[in-house]
Amino acid sequence: MTMKTQTGTSRRDFLKIAGTTAGGLVIGFNWFSCDSPKMEVLSIEQVLAQAKSFNSFLSISPTGDVVIYSPNPELGQNIKTSFPMVVAEELEADWEKVRVVQANLDPQKYERQLTGGSGAMPHSWERLRKAGATAKFLLVAAAAQSWNVPASEINVSKGMISHEGSGKKGHFGEFVDLASTLTAPEEVTLKDKKDFTIIGTPVKNVDAKDMYTGKPMYGLDFHREGMFYAMIQRAPFGMKISQVDDSAARGVLGVTNVVTFGSSVAVVGTSTWPLMKAKKMLKISYEPDGVVESTTDHDKLFTDLLANGKGDVKRKDGDVASAFKSAAKIVTAEYQCPFLAHSPMEPENFFAHVQGDKVELVGPTQTPDRARQETARLLGIPPENVSVEITRLGGGFGRRLRADYVVEAVEVSRAIQAPVKVTWSREDELTGGAYRPAVRYRFEAALDAAGTLIGYKLRGVGMNAGNTTRETNFPSGAVDHVLIESIEHASSITTNAWRAPITNFLAYAEQSFLDEVALAVGKDPVDFRLELLNRAKTNPVGALGYDVDRMIGVVKMAKEKSNWGKNSSIKQGFSVYFSHKSYVAQVADIEVSGGVPTLKKITAVTDCGLVVNPTGANHQVRGGIVDGMGHAMYTNLTFEAGVPKQRNFDTYRLIRLKEVPEIETHFVDSGFDPTGLGEPALPPTGGAIANAIFAATGRRLRSQPFIEQKEFSDIQLQIKRG
Repeated sequence: MTMKTQTGTSRRDFLKIAGTTAGGLVIGFNWFSCDSPKMEVLSIEQVLAQAKSFNSFLSISPTGDVVIYSPNPELGQNIKTSFPMVVAEELEADWEKVRVVQANLDPQKYERQLTGGSGAMPHSWERLRKAGATAKFLLVAAAAQSWNVPASEINVSKGMISHEGSGKKGHFGEFVDLASTLTAPEEVTLKDKKDFTIIGTPVKNVDAKDMYTGKPMYGLDFHREGMFYAMIQRAPFGMKISQVDDSAARGVLGVTNVVTFGSSVAVVGTSTWPLMKAKKMLKISYEPDGVVESTTDHDKLFTDLLANGKGDVKRKDGDVASAFKSAAKIVTAEYQCPFLAHSPMEPENFFAHVQGDKVELVGPTQTPDRARQETARLLGIPPENVSVEITRLGGGFGRRLRADYVVEAVEVSRAIQAPVKVTWSREDELTGGAYRPAVRYRFEAALDAAGTLIGYKLRGVGMNAGNTTRETNFPSGAVDHVLIESIEHASSITTNAWRAPITNFLAYAEQSFLDEVALAVGKDPVDFRLELLNRAKTNPVGALGYDVDRMIGVVKMAKEKSNWGKNSSIKQGFSVYFSHKSYVAQVADIEVSGGVPTLKKITAVTDCGLVVNPTGANHQVRGGIVDGMGHAMYTNLTFEAGVPKQRNFDTYRLIRLKEVPEIETHFVDSGFDPTGLGEPALPPTGGAIANAIFAATGRRLRSQPFIEQKEFSDIQLQIKRG
């Protein structure tokens, strides 16, 4: 069946603009509250030459090319491919004729122009469909008027409009002039999902060719004739500059200037190589500007705060004190995670040109408007005087939600009164970053004589973490008596959203602890979770932040697809989590041979609603698993006197290709509209692997990274490369 939907609050939501020269149809749509990324194009020059305006529009040129100006940054989440698939589907376009253009920052047109929180598709799904359907309606109306036939008798397929009775047909471009004079409807009819021909099919990344042929598209690729380069030495956390001797640095050939601002010193020159040398020759003295922190201090602090700190109560259901007082058994455990860097493949960089009260910015950012606002605030100028051009991002994972590296470029450009590009080295990225906060959790479970979970307590403490919990997530709602508290510790170490914020570690801790509870009552870990979920379904307690049926669905499918418990030679670990509106269950398989455990496979089942692009979805799940596994097992960031001890990839350990096991992915056809997928596959991975390790070896891992835990060191875990 088809679905009628309002096109917007008024016809003005769907502006029609006649193109110049040969003309063109431009259909506008409101991107309010959407997380959409940019999109690149092939052979776009001819299309642009024939159109009057693009901005936040779906545009059709007289050549029949369909162009989307996509406002939000692309950082590898594949929205740049899936967004145009949605528009092309409702438009009945020929996918080969779809072209995409990256929009520059324009808050008046786009209103929320950012990428973060896996929110792009859920926010934009219906809006994109309406844009395509409205354009189709106007083209059909134009064809009907041109041919003097009823619009209801016209067919549209792959960019062609036809009328069977008269035998007339033509491509989209032949009708754009007339269509641009027609009135957009108040409502349009959307396709039934069963009739989709583009959505749900595997489509290659639209930027793939440009990426593997090395076409310049990233911030690091950007160059402007006459610009300078800058690299910056930043103060350790908790310190400030007391004295600078830059005489040796200024003497390096290629260095043109040295600029001090705040607690940073920038060396400026004609290329980055001499700057890297010059930066090492700076002689800078520091003095305390707060607490100078070390990781050993954090361990003691966490212990004290968990025991004695005053927690902010996030959830309280029932009578927790009575439940624990009457319990037949109590299970208690603590889990801890370290600081982590985002370590995107492309380190931070940005171009800035300050010219009086106007500024031009170019580079990779997840939040271009934040870059604009912070620049305007620094210089005391109106935000509208700052332009931002967005390049493709070589990764972000939340690091580029901040604008600190943008403001640095602005500071240097203002100081030298010239265009400049600030470039961070890998050492800069690891030592001067904004990290995933370190967190420790204490869990307590109260069990009655029948093995029923009657009480649940979670207490979390984090460094600049904000709320360390997700109090409406499972198992909340499935237990009668619940107390969840969060403790915040202010730290001089800057922190930031890191892929799947908080849940990236909380999921591992919660899911590992649930296995501990299941073991204490002698129940199968999967059956134990299903028992709790059925309680949440039939008799929920308090607010539920998750859909119980959808979570049950991924649990049952993961149990089936992984052959849970059916092979005695395979030890398995289970984990399931809800985040960013999607549900992912994972099973890790470990085989023990000759006393040596081998991680052979991870099976993942995902319910992210309708899968727009199976190719992109599969890559997102696999990438999330690899990311989650690598950081749970190998990666650590420690501090000494406010400085990270791990300065490059020789000591900051990332997962290697040979350490990736076989990954098998499945998707649930739940009938829901698309939900987030950039982050949800990461949180369950650590728990699935840790629970499998316990099943195979009896070693319980309560801290990350696993390789640094004494419980892990003796088992010599092997990995069968997938």
